[in-house]
Amino acid sequence: MHNYRFIISGGGTGGHIYPAIAIANELKNRYPESEILFVGAKGRMEMEKVPEAGYIIEGLWISGIQRSLSFKNLAFPFKVLASLWKARNILKRFRPDVAIGTGGYASGPLLKMAELKGIPCVLQEQNSYPGITNKWLANKASKICVAYDGLDRYFPANKIVKTGNPVRQDLLSITAKRDEAQVFFELNSNKKTLLVLGGSLGARSINKLIENKLTYFAKEGIQVIWQCGKIYRDTYAGYCNDTVHVLPFISRMDLAYAAADVIISRAGASSVSELCIVGKPVLFIPSPNVAEDHQTKNAQAIVRDGAGLMLKEAELEDKFEEVFGEMITSISLQETLSKNIKHLAKPDATKEIVDQIEVLLKRQSLV
Repeated sequence: MHNYRFIISGGGTGGHIYPAIAIANELKNRYPESEILFVGAKGRMEMEKVPEAGYIIEGLWISGIQRSLSFKNLAFPFKVLASLWKARNILKRFRPDVAIGTGGYASGPLLKMAELKGIPCVLQEQNSYPGITNKWLANKASKICVAYDGLDRYFPANKIVKTGNPVRQDLLSITAKRDEAQVFFELNSNKKTLLVLGGSLGARSINKLIENKLTYFAKEGIQVIWQCGKIYRDTYAGYCNDTVHVLPFISRMDLAYAAADVIISRAGASSVSELCIVGKPVLFIPSPNVAEDHQTKNAQAIVRDGAGLMLKEAELEDKFEEVFGEMITSISLQETLSKNIKHLAKPDATKEIVDQIEVLLKRQSLV
């Protein structure tokens, strides 16, 4: 039995947190005696989600730079220095064999200090356009696991391994869960089901769209599972009825995907990777409010392969009913989208990432 120590950092949104947890679960599965410590940003989502998954997490006093002029930016240099110092102390105390970063504020200071201490570092980049943190860390990283082609424009080509993004393993068997899903969500098996996903924090523009189209959906005989996000719970809870199921958060995503005939979704990297596994027709509505417009780039990569449809937020008012109407009524379009998006799936991504970590462990043992 190997008693390895792994330190993992990633957070801010579910797109960074869930891949980190998936990697930790696979490491624990292979090395039950290993110790795993997470490092996150104080006050962010990972400080809640990681302990829920059964892991210990320590928080750094770090945040991103505000894009607009803000007094908060004045504190940024102090936060970086404080976080680098704390990260150094955590590494000195924990002495990890490998450090793993999945992006987000906290992974910058932690992985930078790990690199300086000579600890092998693995980066996992979910997006087709990398975040600032991973670009900053790339030159000294040992391996960079990616989900899209063409990232040698941003990272050293000899370090890149295309593994795909980690996804929940319970999504691999959703076809067999259709009946269970319809009972779970109290759905009518004779109606088409639309699943609406706005990301882990919810999406204001998607919520407004669905609110405005409820009459249209009712007229077309479509029932809706609508994940509105926790901060929008009170705003939209009143729309619940027999055919509209409004949920701030979906705990059983496997059943939500199993129930869906078609899906409307943001285009965060983790969502896109999950939707490839799920293999249902998807209309992507990328968030325009993210760094370097990376969600649009993620969605475009799918659309180019004829594996999904996309509307920008600015197009929703004029084009939504036309584009969505064809997707929900055309069986041939649904079959084409499903077949093509499944071709892009990488169900073994988590295992392949951990295989790369094992390469580094073996290399370490030979030193």
